[in-house]
Amino acid sequence: MSWNAGRSSGAVTGRQSGSSKHRPGYHLAVLASGFVVGGLLNAVARRWLPTGAVKEFLTTGVTPSLGHTEIDLVIFSFGIGPLAMDVSLLSLVGVLIAYLIARSLF
Repeated sequence: MSWNAGRSSGAVTGRQSGSSKHRPGYHLAVLASGFVVGGLLNAVARRWLPTGAVKEFLTTGVTPSLGHTEIDLVIFSFGIGPLAMDVSLLSLVGVLIAYLIARSLF
């Protein structure tokens, strides 16, 4: 029995095998653009939707944050933060939209 007995004849095509053919930077860019689009959707919804349950449901989010961090490297020191990210249902919809667009283009 040969070593590729269970494989189809088209299995060796030169494509990368695995769950993704893109580099991590590509996925990071899609995720970041998705959060930007979702943030834009969230801002539009907060401004233009009438007050009510739908507006509350779509625009209420969780905001994890990382406080002010001091970094002292003997020669110089600096501070970073606070860093926060507002995650709501519309920001996740933005990530989904960015993923679907990126998937259809590439």
